[in-house]
Amino acid sequence: MIYDRDTIFSILVTKTLKAFSIEPVRTSFRSPWQNGTAERWVGSVRKELLNHVIILNKEHLYRLLEEYIDYYHNDRTHYNLDKDPPNTRPVQERASDNDRVIALPRLGGLHHKYAWKDAA
Repeated sequence: MIYDRDTIFSILVTKTLKAFSIEPVRTSFRSPWQNGTAERWVGSVRKELLNHVIILNKEHLYRLLEEYIDYYHNDRTHYNLDKDPPNTRPVQERASDNDRVIALPRLGGLHHKYAWKDAA
């Protein structure tokens, strides 16, 4: 886990991460640009999820974040990956003229995955 030198990341945080077999890595002193990947991901979560829901409790937040991570890796398009998600998926071809595009809700309908489905 990469984190900066903010005082909220105490020695207790470092010990806890190590207890979970997670290797903590701190960014260099006075180098905020080194945390760009984490900042970009946090920004995506805020804009695409957290700004649109009311969190009820810790369990609700964790469930939403798990769903978002699944969506982020399996369905969300990424421009730097040629509009493919990190876990690449095959392009679904239209099998017949009866096929119609259907929207499959993700994150409680906040986002969608689209697929072909036989209309008959």
